[in-house]
Amino acid sequence: MTSAPHASAVPPESPLPGSTPPGSHAAGVPQGTLPHGAFPAVPDSADAVLDGLDPEQRTVATTLHGPVCVLAGAGTGKTRAITHRIAYGVRAGVYQPNTVLAVTFTARAAGEMRGRLRQLGAGGVQTRTFHAAALRQLQFFWPKAIGGEPPRLLERKQQLVAEAGARCRIRLERAELRDMLGEIEWAKVTQATPEDYPAAVVKAGRDAPRDPAETSRVYATYERLKQDRGLIDFEDVLLLTVGILTDRQDIADTVRRQYQHFTVDEYQDVSPLQQRLLQLWLGDRDSVCVVGDASQTIYSFTGATPDHLLNFRTRHPEATLVKLVRDYRSSPQVVHLANGLLAQARGRAAEHRLELISQRSPGPEPVFAEHPDEPAEAEATARRIRELMTPAAEGGAGVPPSEIAVLYRVNAQSEIYEQALADAGVPYQLRGAERFFDRQEIRQAILALRGASRAGGNDAVLAGADGLAAEAGAVLASTGWTPEPPAGSGAVRDRWESLRALVRLAEDFQRARPGATLVDFVAELDERAAAQHAPTVEGVTLASLHTAKGLEWDAVFLVGLTDGMLPINHAKTPEQVEEERRLLYVGVTRARFHLCLSWALARSPGGRAGRRPSRFLDGLRPGSSADGSRGRGGAGGVERGAARGRKPRGPVPCRVCGRTLTEATELKLKRCADCPSTMDEELYERMREWRLARAQELGRPAYAVFTDATLMAIAEQPPGDERELSRISGVGPHKLRQFGDEVLALCAGEQLPERAEESSEEDPEK
Repeated sequence: MTSAPHASAVPPESPLPGSTPPGSHAAGVPQGTLPHGAFPAVPDSADAVLDGLDPEQRTVATTLHGPVCVLAGAGTGKTRAITHRIAYGVRAGVYQPNTVLAVTFTARAAGEMRGRLRQLGAGGVQTRTFHAAALRQLQFFWPKAIGGEPPRLLERKQQLVAEAGARCRIRLERAELRDMLGEIEWAKVTQATPEDYPAAVVKAGRDAPRDPAETSRVYATYERLKQDRGLIDFEDVLLLTVGILTDRQDIADTVRRQYQHFTVDEYQDVSPLQQRLLQLWLGDRDSVCVVGDASQTIYSFTGATPDHLLNFRTRHPEATLVKLVRDYRSSPQVVHLANGLLAQARGRAAEHRLELISQRSPGPEPVFAEHPDEPAEAEATARRIRELMTPAAEGGAGVPPSEIAVLYRVNAQSEIYEQALADAGVPYQLRGAERFFDRQEIRQAILALRGASRAGGNDAVLAGADGLAAEAGAVLASTGWTPEPPAGSGAVRDRWESLRALVRLAEDFQRARPGATLVDFVAELDERAAAQHAPTVEGVTLASLHTAKGLEWDAVFLVGLTDGMLPINHAKTPEQVEEERRLLYVGVTRARFHLCLSWALARSPGGRAGRRPSRFLDGLRPGSSADGSRGRGGAGGVERGAARGRKPRGPVPCRVCGRTLTEATELKLKRCADCPSTMDEELYERMREWRLARAQELGRPAYAVFTDATLMAIAEQPPGDERELSRISGVGPHKLRQFGDEVLALCAGEQLPERAEESSEEDPEK
């Protein structure tokens, strides 16, 4: 490895290693792309960058000086707000692109930010993970600060930790090795040495998976082995960069001259070590914008803590604080469930929870589904997915498979869903597997496209191909791609889906730029590969809840929601249990429109039905109450919807045909969706008019008074007294007190009673 030049030799216009100088994108290639294959035009001015932002997002984007703290709920457009802030600062001339450093926690998130900034005309901004930014600085300054070649990076610790355990005469089985790795990583990001580890565990109240003294010995041996072999791991990258910036004022000054404005995404996930590095980057300046949501802290086992986010204004009393609560992702029904889930949370993070307000049109009610065993749950999930995928012209929802996800607590749960989807003929992809541009078939395809682009008209493969999309298809056909999918599933289907994603991307690119050539398309692929901005692959996503963070789909299936799995068995302390609740909240808020939450009473057919639905669903699912009392599970159906606190019943039959009801709306109406309705249409319309007027008085959306399904249930079986009204699902004690007299008067055709002044601050969802 060649020695890097001294920092003083870096010309003013050249950023530190890893920076992309402004204007370095390929000529004629759009500066950015959005998900789902869109190629919008770059805004033509700084003011145009602000177009389409809501008032709070606009405040974030235009507050360019001083510390800024953005508390952003799920689906509120936080990435949009901070990328537009950076782009506006660059386009307005307040920031020089190569003086801005934006850091986040995953390569995928960093790639998405790079793509958005390119599209907004701010392509020279550095967007990296903490580790990637630190590694580039470490490699650049090592010759000056330490001398000689930098150590080699150890990308996988497993083998070396196993060897360290063997040297300590401790055999580590697969699960034990994973636990040991986790403990060593936690110790390093919390800056605990091997000698300090046992005391640090006690101080943190951490539930160590094995004797801390044993872990301390393995940790110390692992560190010696690395040193002997000239290796460093990812945590060392941060520790060594912190050490150099602390000890060498001249190097710290060079970095601070280069990077003058900072943005930190997912700030609730910052570890103490990452916070220390950020402080060293900043020095005595305060040009930093942090964005996060304490209710999405799900990585505390790695050392992440929301304290830095929650204490930001204590450290920076002059900071501008902006709260983003307008949810543009999810329907009111999904948002209502998410808010209800957090309403039962405890602890400091819960005290700072954000009450989301959906900005989308109403959608279907979330479905709660109970099944006798895990195979039945997987088969029912695959069946529901097939129904969602059915084209609208055939009576289905027409949801593409790429807009559907099945999310679970641990990766071991995926196998049964892979099998069920394969049996149902549904394409799927595993999230967290090999990255798109690292797949062998994609590397080969891009090589073939590059070769064809260089040959131009001399390549026989392109003969007869008219337009970019046809040319790309012809080249990929030479690598084995066919317009029709192969039979079956598995690796062959995965390969086909990957290549099909490239073909679809070429089609989108041609639509956006009719005159684009194969050369332009290859340049776009190169930029996407550098940014890890992968196109959409058509397949249902299977992913763990942790992996799903930061993603979203039209339809989400949350499966395996039993006590012991969520919260998981080893979550013992109140803090650990609350983190499990936040993990479910993250899962719920991944859904835009369709949401299904399911659980199985037994592991296998004929097994003992000893499992219970997750305690986090108490008070939210039909037949349960928030005080933890549980309804009796029906056989393979949804529990009966009931007012909170009332004793639930067993399976509910349709009052028309007698079939056991399974859907939430059917349970409200007490009949199948396709069975004849007995609804009093006139009463239904009167109640809709009344609901709209009451909602306007209270300053709330109409569904917050009563949902359409609840109004239909009332109009189908008009109650004669409070007792009958309280039996209707969706009419809880609070709504009975607030609206009961008026609803009964409407049902009886009487004048509405006069009411006392009421506060709109009460919870309308109870």
